[in-house]
Amino acid sequence: MQQMNRSLRLLARRLTRRMVHARLVRDQRATVMVEMAFCIPLLVLAGFGGLEMANLTLANTRISQIGLGVADNASRIAVGSNLSLPRIREIDVNEVFTGAEKQAGGMDLKARGRIILSSLERNDDDGQWIHWQRCYGDLPVQSSFGKEGDGKTGTAFKGMGAPGSEITAPLGSAVMFVEIVYTYKPLAYGNWLGARTIRSTAAFNIREGRDLDQLYPSAGVTPSKCP
Repeated sequence: MQQMNRSLRLLARRLTRRMVHARLVRDQRATVMVEMAFCIPLLVLAGFGGLEMANLTLANTRISQIGLGVADNASRIAVGSNLSLPRIREIDVNEVFTGAEKQAGGMDLKARGRIILSSLERNDDDGQWIHWQRCYGDLPVQSSFGKEGDGKTGTAFKGMGAPGSEITAPLGSAVMFVEIVYTYKPLAYGNWLGARTIRSTAAFNIREGRDLDQLYPSAGVTPSKCP
């Protein structure tokens, strides 16, 4: 009899364990919470990654538009009277740079960027020549395509831009060539992406005849000369 009671108790325990196990197997109330606990960190990382890429794309677009704006505005400068060719003055160049800073808004362009504006013209030998060059911004970079005075004589200087596809100035005119360099700081992935350098170029022919003898000084105005 005792042996039978012991066997019944063991059988009852086994049946109870199996019933509890089966109940736990069928119980899926916490499954979603467990899955979310694993997925949420990945979703957060993916979300911030998408935000970072979108912000970087926007920064590239804005820098490109600022470069185009500087080249366009510099090409439109025409100060003078109907009795002489319009001149371009130091104050005019500085105002173009001021407009670029306004266009940049909260990008802190002066501290984290540099705009290089060059007047590409033809020299007396019919070669290309960087007659003058002005800069804005504290980023310590120089032009990738030449400095003021390059090509003053001869025809060795091919123009400004990527090798093989240089931009050249037409006879009796000038091209306002702009390089803009900007240090982009990531929003959330600074340790992973690091600071990224955005570069853009733009060029416009001057809109009308202009006095190309020099970039004329302005009283009380400091020229924005490149270092």
